[in-house]
Amino acid sequence: MADDIMLKHESLVNELKQYLGNAKFDLIFKSKTVELTKPEQFLIKMEMSRLSQPVERFIDLRGLVTGQVKPYEHNGKQHFMDETAIEVFESALKQHGKYTLAVYEAVMNTENNHRVMQKEAAEKGNKQEQEDLLNTNVIKFASYESRAEERMNYSIKVTIEYNDKKNIKASTSDISLSGCKIKLAKRNIIRKGQLIAMRLVGLEQDFELGLKNGIQYEVVAVENISREFNHIRLKRTYVENNEAFDNFLESFIHGNKRRYKVNLDNTLDAVVSKGYEQYYIPRVTSLYVFLSKKDDQYYPSLSLTTENNIFIQRYFTDERSVPCLYNVLNHKRVSGLLTQPTAVKEDYLYTFTHVSSGKIYYYSATRTELNNNAKLRDLFLGFGSQKESWQCFKIQIMPSHPDDAYIPLSLPNSAGSKIEKLNKPPSPRVEGLVKDVKYIVVLTSIGNSVEQSRYKQITYDKALVNQLKLFGHAKHKTAPYLDIVALEYVNLRSHKRYLYKTDVKLHINDTVLSGHTRDFSVMGLQLECDQPVSFKKGDIVFLTFPDLQKITKKHALNELKYEVMAISKSLTTVNLKANRVADLPHAGVSFFTQLIENNKDKLKVSEEAPKIEGLSTALRNMVTKSVCQFPLYLHKEAAHFKVGAIGYGLYSSPLHVLLQNFGLLSNKTDVSSIITNEQILNVITPNIKDRSRQDPPLAFTLAINFDPRQDKVTEAIQSQCILGEDYSSFNEQISKGIKSQIIFVMRLYISRTGRPDTDYLSSELSYVSQYALHKAKELEEALWSVTGVGDVVDITEEALSHFELDQQKVDQMGRRKLLWLNRSR
Repeated sequence: MADDIMLKHESLVNELKQYLGNAKFDLIFKSKTVELTKPEQFLIKMEMSRLSQPVERFIDLRGLVTGQVKPYEHNGKQHFMDETAIEVFESALKQHGKYTLAVYEAVMNTENNHRVMQKEAAEKGNKQEQEDLLNTNVIKFASYESRAEERMNYSIKVTIEYNDKKNIKASTSDISLSGCKIKLAKRNIIRKGQLIAMRLVGLEQDFELGLKNGIQYEVVAVENISREFNHIRLKRTYVENNEAFDNFLESFIHGNKRRYKVNLDNTLDAVVSKGYEQYYIPRVTSLYVFLSKKDDQYYPSLSLTTENNIFIQRYFTDERSVPCLYNVLNHKRVSGLLTQPTAVKEDYLYTFTHVSSGKIYYYSATRTELNNNAKLRDLFLGFGSQKESWQCFKIQIMPSHPDDAYIPLSLPNSAGSKIEKLNKPPSPRVEGLVKDVKYIVVLTSIGNSVEQSRYKQITYDKALVNQLKLFGHAKHKTAPYLDIVALEYVNLRSHKRYLYKTDVKLHINDTVLSGHTRDFSVMGLQLECDQPVSFKKGDIVFLTFPDLQKITKKHALNELKYEVMAISKSLTTVNLKANRVADLPHAGVSFFTQLIENNKDKLKVSEEAPKIEGLSTALRNMVTKSVCQFPLYLHKEAAHFKVGAIGYGLYSSPLHVLLQNFGLLSNKTDVSSIITNEQILNVITPNIKDRSRQDPPLAFTLAINFDPRQDKVTEAIQSQCILGEDYSSFNEQISKGIKSQIIFVMRLYISRTGRPDTDYLSSELSYVSQYALHKAKELEEALWSVTGVGDVVDITEEALSHFELDQQKVDQMGRRKLLWLNRSR
């Protein structure tokens, strides 16, 4: 028991050791242990008393250390110690005032002691063995910092002075004009905020620096790097106001940075994080909506769209092409959600539309609102689910701040004029658009046909349908403006699209429709039809181009076969792809290839230029700083995939908390208990291996039973993963666990990736290449190995409502889950 307590408070014990011999030790001890229990205080005080006991032990380090041992006399007794041990002995004697057990133990535990070295090697080996099992990277989103200036890896001898301590030996590990990092023995207690004076003795041997009293620095941070040493991060206070020295140091760093290498740690970390971020944000199936506050009213002011989430934005756009998110994310509803005590406010949003006289009207309710109105709950769910427009969304709201719109590069302005330009904050126009943003809403469409069919089975009184007006939303003549911003990222289309308008006749079955092209590429085109179409995605249509036929005799441009790839909500805009038969040439592909080749200087490329320069980047930054989901990255390994990395944003998801509970959320992790290798091999790999980047994400469902009473992750977690909408296979697992375990049901959306957006990283990769080309190549190779991106969303409450379970047990499990999450976060 005593050993356990001492081990538990090892860092505190080591800290208190440094104060032994201090006249105010009792006061210091009291302040440092005020939070401990009486028994814990007693045991630690006994340890301090033990260390304070005078000893007469003879010290003989011959054969025990790597240094040259020599005789050393103290109080008439001869010891045998090397220089390192003598330095520690004298320093400890000065601290404690006499030869105590603490002095003896300090000498016997110097860094060059064979026993200490062997123990550290063994610990390092065990740690490496554990890390070998943790083969999944943890990517901390938006965790990188910008440097004010370049730092050079440069080691020189220095001495420091602080308080009454003088000529303490140390060495630098890197240095810049305004700061440095030094390696300092742990026996020298130094704290954040402390002022020190430093002499650059290693430089003073060769240069006349004119610094009689050294340079003053402030301690920024103390980092533990080994049993014997700390890294002390320092920043200059510039009290010397010595321009000659500043010019010397700046010139010295600039002249030697290629020789000694610029410190790239910060930039390397940034490239890795940003590389994974650029995969994730464009592939997310959730819509990001930004809530502003004006005149004490919350309203959606901006949304960030991608090809994977644009369908949600279109769903909430009415017949006038007016975005109607102001209805479902109204001030009253948002204010209600914001009363939740958790950092991320969550609920489920159910919606459907009703069309009357050609006008689209929206109806919506949250799960909480329906539970608070039991009389209308079944009516809303039963009636609304009959509609084709029925949708169920997971809604999550988290704080945001306009300052989050600015993420500079990890490079200092001194790295070049281009860097300085890229490091500029958002323009005044962009700042004006985000200045009132208070929250980000994440809307994820989680409903499926099986759940909808269950809602359809709910009986309701048709005579009460008019009462649903309570959940209906009136149309505003002047709706609040919503700025829909498309996310800017690398153009991954196989072929460029060109803007061009020409008449088209579209044939399907016995119907002929008229329209015109909006743009075309070698392999496909987009049409605007004169009237709504009745066909669907996947249908085959035949196109005739009467006007284009007039300019070619070589190609027959009538009844060319195309496949329907997408249809707009208005049913008038259609995306088509050339449908070839085996390897036979397609007349449309041949014609448009030739047309583009001969007219590149005349055709205008269809580039979706941003309406406001820099706005997309600003919103992307704000989202990156507020990620609350569980990003997941698949790497290709032989013929199947493996989880190569997970993302970790500002807000931890339940899966992050699970991993953290077992100490699996450091730089490396192991997620094989949550998503097993068997699931990756037999469920995920077969379903995504033949998909392309253009395909929408596949939705998998993951059911996890967690027993918090178990100490080992392998025994605490049972998981099952399926593809599809019918998760009745979870019945036994969930029914068994609902009594005493904690249940998580997650929706896992996985999509294939294209090439990495290296344009987004080009400045930092280029900078790394200048000083470490091999590292730049390693980073690029790591990013190219990502072949799939997943996003995991917790849908437990919604999913459990579709199982035949005792509601009382479900509610009890929900309370257990909430308590555990709050305690573990």
